[in-house]
Amino acid sequence: MPGIRGFSSDDGIAERNRRVTKRDVAYDVGVFGRRDATASLPREQGAATALSARWAWRRRCIVEDMVSVVRSCVFTTMISAAAKFGSRYAAPAAATGTLIALSLSPTVVEAKAESNASAVVADIAQIKQAIADIIEDDAERRGDGTSLTGTFVRLAWHCAGTYNKATGEGGSNGARMRFDPEASWGANAGLDIPRKALEVVKAKFPEISYADLYTLAGVTAVEQAGGPKIPFRLGRTDAESGETSPKECGLPDADKGSRKGTAQHVRDVFYRMGFSDKEIVALLGAHALGRCHTDRSGYWGPWTFAENTFSNEYFRLLVEERWSPKVSHNGKPWEGPDQFEDSTGKLMMLPSDMILIQDPEFRKVVEVYAKNEDAFFKDFASAFSKLLDLGVDFPSTKAWYQFW
Repeated sequence: MPGIRGFSSDDGIAERNRRVTKRDVAYDVGVFGRRDATASLPREQGAATALSARWAWRRRCIVEDMVSVVRSCVFTTMISAAAKFGSRYAAPAAATGTLIALSLSPTVVEAKAESNASAVVADIAQIKQAIADIIEDDAERRGDGTSLTGTFVRLAWHCAGTYNKATGEGGSNGARMRFDPEASWGANAGLDIPRKALEVVKAKFPEISYADLYTLAGVTAVEQAGGPKIPFRLGRTDAESGETSPKECGLPDADKGSRKGTAQHVRDVFYRMGFSDKEIVALLGAHALGRCHTDRSGYWGPWTFAENTFSNEYFRLLVEERWSPKVSHNGKPWEGPDQFEDSTGKLMMLPSDMILIQDPEFRKVVEVYAKNEDAFFKDFASAFSKLLDLGVDFPSTKAWYQFW
C-alpha cells in the first residue's frame, strides 16, 4: 500500500526534494525580489538568513503536504462510506463511486436542493390555494359577511396552544384535536366545522398530515385576509389517538372574574408556552378576524367591522373606542357571560381583550400597534410562526451526504 506522498520511497523523496528546490526559488524571488537579495548582507549573515528562511519555508511545505494528505484521506473515507450506504440513504444510482463523486459537486448539490425546494414550495402553494378556495366558496354560500377566515385561525391556534415548554407536552404535532379529550374540550367547541371543511383538501393532497393542514389553514387565512406572510414549514406528524394529549386543556379562558386575575391567567398560559408580553399582545391581535358565537363560546359579536380583513384595527378600537359592559342584546337583557361593547352595540371585547389596555405593560405594546400596522404585522408573523412550531420535532434539513 502506498505511503504518505514524499516520505514512502526513494522516488518520493527525490520528487519531494525537487519540489522543495523549486519552492526555494519561488520563495527567494517572492520575498527578496531577486535571487541575490542577500548579497548586500555580510557573507555569514546573508547565508544564515537565507538558510533560515529556506528551512522555515520547507517546514511550511511539509505541513501543507500533511494537511493535503489528511484531506485526501477524509474525502476517500466519505466516498467509501457513501458508496457503501448510498443505496439506503440516497438514490440507488448514487451508490457508484462516479455518481457519488458527481453528487458531491457543489453545483449539482445546489441544483438538486433548489429543485427539491421548488417542488415543496409548489406543493404548499397548491394546498394554500385549495384552502383559500374553501374560504371563498363558504363565504359566498353564507352571504352575510362572515366566513371561515377567523375560524381557521382559531383552529391553528388551538392546535398549538396546548404546549407546555416545561414538560414538552402538547403543541401542534399530532393533530390530536381529532380525538378525545381535546375534541370534547369546551374551548374547542365548533372547531369540528373547519376540520370537516378541510377534508376536501386532505383528500386532494393525502400526503400532507392533518397537523400540517390545520396549521397551514391558519396561515392561509391570515395571508388571504391581507395579513403578513407567515413563515411556515411542513414536517408535523399525526397521532393515532388522543392518548398523548395533555390531561388539562391549557387554553386561555376569556374571564377569570377580575382584571388582575384575568391578566395573570393570560400571562400564565402564554408564559407556559414561552411567549413574552409583547408576543402575547401581538398574538391576541388575531382577534381582528372573526367573531364570537353564542352557541359555541357563549359570547356574541365581532371585534371589528371588517372581520375578514387582517389589520391593526383591533388595537385602534381598543385604544380609541369607549367600551362598556354589555347589558342588552336585540332589545332584550343580555344573559350571556360578561363582555364589553362599543358605543354602537355592534362590536364586542372579551374581558381578556380589555386587560390589554388595563394592564400597563400590555397597554404600551397596544398603543404601538394601534399607530403602526407594519410593526404589528412583523411581530405577529414572528409570534404566530413560533406558536405553530411548538411541540414539533422537525426532521433534519441536512443532505444525506453531510457528516458535519
